[in-house]
Amino acid sequence: MRSIAEAQVAQPGLAVVEVAAADDQTALAIQELLAGRWATAPAHRTTREPGEPGVRLRCYLDVRLALNT
Repeated sequence: MRSIAEAQVAQPGLAVVEVAAADDQTALAIQELLAGRWATAPAHRTTREPGEPGVRLRCYLDVRLALNT
């Protein structure tokens, strides 16, 4: 995956979450769980790294903004 930009974690409460999963459905389900709790800039697709198992997904969270569930 590409490197994390300083701006993406420039303040307390900002986080970059990288998910490794067996398949797209699992990775996107994890992202959906995170998005149900915090403000999230979601990924719209997963990526596959040659020679590595499964898929990867990166999303960005702002845990300062808890959503009412």
